[in-house]
Amino acid sequence: MTSELRLGLTCGFGAYLIWGGLPLYFRLLDHVGPIEMLAHRILWGLPTALIFIAIARRWRDLRGALTPRRMLYLSISAGLIATNWLLYIWAVSAERVTEASLGYFINPLVSVLLGMIFFSETLRRAQWIAIAIASCGVAVLTWELGRLPWVSLVLCFSFAAYGAVRKTVSVDSRIGFAIETALLFPVAFIWLTWFQQTPEGGWLGDGIALDWLIPLAGPITAVPLILFALAAKRLKLATIGMMQYLTPTLQFLIAVAIFREPFGPVDAVAFGLIWTALLVFTLDSVLRERKSRRLARAARLAE
Repeated sequence: MTSELRLGLTCGFGAYLIWGGLPLYFRLLDHVGPIEMLAHRILWGLPTALIFIAIARRWRDLRGALTPRRMLYLSISAGLIATNWLLYIWAVSAERVTEASLGYFINPLVSVLLGMIFFSETLRRAQWIAIAIASCGVAVLTWELGRLPWVSLVLCFSFAAYGAVRKTVSVDSRIGFAIETALLFPVAFIWLTWFQQTPEGGWLGDGIALDWLIPLAGPITAVPLILFALAAKRLKLATIGMMQYLTPTLQFLIAVAIFREPFGPVDAVAFGLIWTALLVFTLDSVLRERKSRRLARAARLAE
């Protein structure tokens, strides 16, 4: 194993482990409301992003990204990721982490579907089969709940849409994150300033020791994004695709084993269908990449 591959795997596992463990962090700060927590995540995310840009000396890239077209797309992506963050924080406080994890299991399939709709990408037969199986899983969960699993669906569609928007903007992940948090910063700062004047406010003034964990919201948000960017440059797409399931798996295990959220036979059927869909999807992706490598190798030999 080369040093570059080792670094890529380390960064990839680090990113997905941090994302997977986020429910534990937000549960520790359960006394902080979802909107307040979102505001802090934005407030502390911006200086963290700027520190990483300063370390990498990417100020020129930051200035180059400030074009009207990129700012428009990053404004849309900022709104999408803020919606995703807010709902996820709420899901943890509302003891619906299992439902949230389902959303991130479905996310890769939704991303493929959006690729077909907005980027004219062609879906292979196996991908259609995977989407159909996943739809059956959502239908089973809908039948059990008596309603659509809206938390799962909003989380997966907002994050998939975020990825689709960011795909159209050729901006480094650190630069994009900095601009997104900068766009959200004024609203978050004004709201948080107002909130601290209300009876419910009082951060760092109410004697709760856990409040000192709040500034970690910035690094916890930015660090996995940086690690993911480093991993993506060094690992194959198939490897990244398989590793991404680590995050919802950890979230699911935390929800069931630590938070003791209910998980009955019908839930097992629904999740089983989703996992089957992901297995079909992942195997197809791996086989497709291997075939592409063989064809590329044969083409080089022919030359």
